[in-house]
Amino acid sequence: IDASDGRVLVAKNADEKCAVASTQKLMTALLVSEAGSLRDPVVIQSSDTLVEPTKLYLKTGHTYTRGQLLKAILVRSANDASVALARDVAGSVRRFAQLMTLRARSLGMSNSVFLNPHGLTQKGQHSTARDIAKLARQAYQQPSIRSSLAIRNYNFIHNNGKVSKLTNTNRLLKSLPYATGMKTGTTRASGKCLVASGTLHGRTVIAVVLGSTPAAVWKDSESLLRWALESPQMIRPVLAFSTGN
Repeated sequence: IDASDGRVLVAKNADEKCAVASTQKLMTALLVSEAGSLRDPVVIQSSDTLVEPTKLYLKTGHTYTRGQLLKAILVRSANDASVALARDVAGSVRRFAQLMTLRARSLGMSNSVFLNPHGLTQKGQHSTARDIAKLARQAYQQPSIRSSLAIRNYNFIHNNGKVSKLTNTNRLLKSLPYATGMKTGTTRASGKCLVASGTLHGRTVIAVVLGSTPAAVWKDSESLLRWALESPQMIRPVLAFSTGN
């Protein structure tokens, strides 16, 4: 899709309901960014840590800002940070998931139901490529989200001084010069998933690939971005507009 107006440039099986894994963390990030100050403190509770990897292994009683945890879920897909943020914002994971689905409806995501903030497989939870594209476009408009998406790696400093080097799960940030980030996802149910964005010639596009394989997800996502941003038939109208011809 074109990120500026949401126009669909190409689609295949866009409305097929499926598991979308951690790409739904974009909704978690969106709700957190809309819920108040990212400087607000979050005290980790024991229930936040009872989640499967990938995670930061946060310790009960430690305190971080919402912004610190938000950055960690966007760069490294930390599930414990996702649960902590959900509980902090909504009072419980269940209530936060309800808010995720309500926000989805407000964005026109009519085929999405969210049951948790991290995307681990849960019966009844699903979305579609079209819906995730709508979510990604909205999330990209938030500066607090957009800035974190492009971070290749950084050091997350725990309360006890421990340092965890977090490397972005999105390989396109290394292989494609104009890639600007977004979100990876993978579970047995979802296959390999990637929401990828790129900006070139003043245009930003977003590609959503779901239910893919380890090899194809990177290749297909890069091909989609290159086609949308580099092919002459896509560039010409933009260049003509910018030069006044």
